Amino acid sequence: MTVVYETFVGIVLVIGALFCLIASIGIIRLKDVYMRMHAASKAGTLGSGLMLIVLAVHAHQLDVITRAIAGVVFFLLTAPVAAHLLAKAAYEVGYKPCADTKIDDLAKDGKAKEAE
Repeated sequence: MTVVYETFVGIVLVIGALFCLIASIGIIRLKDVYMRMHAASKAGTLGSGLMLIVLAVHAHQLDVITRAIAGVVFFLLTAPVAAHLLAKAAYEVGYKPCADTKIDDLAKDGKAKEAE
């Protein structure tokens, strides 16, 4: 292993960890369930995916590489779908978007309404 290789792996791991940190801060600081879900699904998936890809690059073992790639594919396929379904369920149960949301496309009459 060269110093450049180890440095690259370390930098990408730190970038992935920063994205996960941003996702966790977003979950704490954002205003409503939809914004929190967006932060968790987008930044969390990117951070986890980066760390798994770097693990695959660093491992040099076929079984670890295969599992890491499978994990990344699993994250990319399930996180957006799960976030969409959770947001739709939250809206239908009655959680309305916060006042910062300008357009409500899921309003009862089917037309875009401005949040009040």
